[in-house]
Amino acid sequence: MSHSPYPERTAEFTAQRDSLVPETAAAFKAFSKQVFSAGSLDEKTKQLIAVAVAHTTQCPYCIDGHTKLASRRGATDEEIMEAIWVAAEMRAGGAYAHSVVALNALASEHARHAPVG
Repeated sequence: MSHSPYPERTAEFTAQRDSLVPETAAAFKAFSKQVFSAGSLDEKTKQLIAVAVAHTTQCPYCIDGHTKLASRRGATDEEIMEAIWVAAEMRAGGAYAHSVVALNALASEHARHAPVG
């Protein structure tokens, strides 16, 4: 039996979090509502972006919540999985792109240890 290190989201935790700094919590909720409202992008597309970003940031609460919201906004299972694959490519692509930093470090090390003369 596996045990998650993440506590379950509950109404009590939400109420506690909101009560500790209510003005900021209200501002964040208003911001989130605005961000995910239809604009140049429709709500489904915004939720699919959120699903991809949640997988990149690896936030289990965000993955759960935005996957459900994407589905409720009309995203198909296939669209959701495709968004996840985009996130996987971007995450792997980041490692691949940043390999230049390692190659540069190696070149610097090799130059430092190169024979003089």
